[in-house]
Amino acid sequence: MCLEIGNKVAVLDDVIEGIVTKISKDKVLIKSEDGLEFWFLASELVKIGESQGDLLRKTRVDNSLLNQKLENNNKRKSSLFKKSKNEVVMEVDLHIEKLTRSTRGLDNYDMLSLQIDTAKRKIEYCIQKRISKIVFIHGVGEGVLKTELHYLLNRYNVKYYDASYKKYGLGATEVYIFQNQ
Repeated sequence: MCLEIGNKVAVLDDVIEGIVTKISKDKVLIKSEDGLEFWFLASELVKIGESQGDLLRKTRVDNSLLNQKLENNNKRKSSLFKKSKNEVVMEVDLHIEKLTRSTRGLDNYDMLSLQIDTAKRKIEYCIQKRISKIVFIHGVGEGVLKTELHYLLNRYNVKYYDASYKKYGLGATEVYIFQNQ
């Protein structure tokens, strides 16, 4: 290949493009777009007219099925849950390390009691302050805390369900508190 000073080249085994600034026997000095200079063998370079990015921008896809799919993806998908703009959602993390500084001296029953008492206080607070949604983050574990939490929630005028998997994973329960107007 015949390279000349001023040619735009790309490196075969790397993501470097630049302009040829010096040629010395079989070695070529190129200056990248960042202003850095590199020596390469002439066999490692390929002469290009336009960069790959420029070529991709100029190509036009004339596929009606692809265009239809793109239009369908751009349409806003309606959610089953409508959120008002001023809705307050309280998040409560029931992991024991978030509720107390140390678990020293606490057995499993004491830790579970502390977690359930915290959940009960937060539900009472939300009812008093008229907060309609609360999310309890309980984790996955063996499911003891989740079971006890659901048993507690059955005593209140609430509806509960698994919280958003996208946001919380499997270890959270979202509670909707019915408020009297």
